[in-house]
Amino acid sequence: MIGWRIGFMIPALMLGLSGATPAAGAEPVTGAITSAAQLIARAQSGRADVPRVELAARLKAAGLQATYDYTVMRDNAARELKGRPDWTGPVSAAEFVNADGAIGRQIAILQGTAQPPQTLAEIARLSGRPQIPGLAIVYLNPLGDPGDANRWRNILAHQTEGPSGSARASALAQAANPTKRGVTLWVETDGTAYWATSERAIPTHGDGANRNDNKYIDNAKTFHAVVKTNTIGVEFIGNYPDVTRPVTSEQMEAWLLLVRFLQERYGIAAENIYAHNWIDYKDSRYCEGCELARAARELAYEPSGRSGAAR
Repeated sequence: MIGWRIGFMIPALMLGLSGATPAAGAEPVTGAITSAAQLIARAQSGRADVPRVELAARLKAAGLQATYDYTVMRDNAARELKGRPDWTGPVSAAEFVNADGAIGRQIAILQGTAQPPQTLAEIARLSGRPQIPGLAIVYLNPLGDPGDANRWRNILAHQTEGPSGSARASALAQAANPTKRGVTLWVETDGTAYWATSERAIPTHGDGANRNDNKYIDNAKTFHAVVKTNTIGVEFIGNYPDVTRPVTSEQMEAWLLLVRFLQERYGIAAENIYAHNWIDYKDSRYCEGCELARAARELAYEPSGRSGAAR
């Protein structure tokens, strides 16, 4: 199980599914399971995804740290802070220490004695499941330390002829095979973004920046230079069966939030945002990604240069 679907509530009993590796000696506390499940369900309500650190903090703040639910959520909080999906691999002692510190800080935020990260630069430096204001984002693969990410230098906007409603399935397929043809992020027609792979994984997208006709832009900087190893890709679902159909207003709104987060996290300037058709041959019927790339460049957003992976 890689991630949570939108609106999917994890009952407390499901937290004991095969594959979970709770801390040694932990046992389910049946008397508190209903309360823990209700608390988790309330925290998830109306949200695309919820950081496991936050869920663990809510359980602990409610006095439910003796429950099996808390044990599993603490385990997964430790994993998410290292950029690993739920139930993936054992948790080390150092990772538990890191998770406990993050849970304590989150409790202080919940109780109003500490302020949460507020600026985009602060949010972009976070590990785990950073919550970007205004954006519905599901992390099938959480984010690790930004300094450990691949050295992304460019952002490439794609559009796929997949039908509306297929972004989640496409992202799950990418998560299962990160280096296959595809991208790191998939965006549904309703604006929900799915982060499919590790920041260190390099999916196959674009075909070597082989456009050299200067049809859309000056290709001097892109020819054989904007390639999969240095370019993070974002795919927009929905232009099927009419490939000339533009992205939805919800997708555009999500993109203009998401692209600034990516710029800030990886230190990418606006001029390094590209459309697929600008750098690579594909389909003469429409200019793939061009509307998206133009809109992002027009924001003229410049990253602070202080995020962990900024170049």
